[in-house]
Amino acid sequence: MDKLTEIMARKRREIAGQIRAVTEAELARAAAAAPKRPSFADALRRADGTLAVIAEIKRRSPSAGEIMASVSAPDQARRYLAAAADALSVLTDERYFGGSLDDLGLASAAVAMPCLRKDFMVHPVQVLEAVQSGASAILIIVRALSDEEITALHGAARAAGLDTLFEIHLEAELDRAVRHGARIVGVNNRDLATFQIDLGLSETLIPKFPKHVVAVSESGITTGADAARARAAGAHAILAGEGLMRAQDPGALIREFRR
Repeated sequence: MDKLTEIMARKRREIAGQIRAVTEAELARAAAAAPKRPSFADALRRADGTLAVIAEIKRRSPSAGEIMASVSAPDQARRYLAAAADALSVLTDERYFGGSLDDLGLASAAVAMPCLRKDFMVHPVQVLEAVQSGASAILIIVRALSDEEITALHGAARAAGLDTLFEIHLEAELDRAVRHGARIVGVNNRDLATFQIDLGLSETLIPKFPKHVVAVSESGITTGADAARARAAGAHAILAGEGLMRAQDPGALIREFRR
């Protein structure tokens, strides 16, 4: 069993007791009751044409181990705001990444930035949790889901007024994402089966994106040179986690990414 398969199986067991019907009306009510959040999609197209930066709050990961386990999510969100990041990504998986919905709720309440709920989404009940916790967007990992699950998650996100980041690793997954109406697609340069990183994936896949799709390069971007490769491939935005979490001056690193 590869790591992504293991994680998805664990996630399905974890939320099994929460599974129930979630209607579009319920999602719309939750969205209406939640504080108004900035658009995630809009944040990823900067007017000056430089790379947008999605800054991630990540306590640990299966590949890196402990990164900053005791970090305060709202404090880190404020550091990213001061560093001029364009959006947040907040890991809410506890088992493998040490995150929680509380991290998302506290971070989104601390800063007026769009927040992505970064988790292994399998059911609309998780979308409801996301909007109730202040998210502006959810993640759909195309490889990990059936077409029926993708349809249900994407539909729930639309009903809740959330954007969706479709994550891919192969060209066939890009085709699936586009068929599902994806408007934001991220290439994960890390193979979630083996955790090997290859920035060449963004260079290969992003030029094949339809023109209307916002292109994001994710994982393995820690230097200006890495960001330059993503930008040259056509990325509108990058998602950076470990590098920014470990940086003494996140603002300096974000400026380097944009240069």
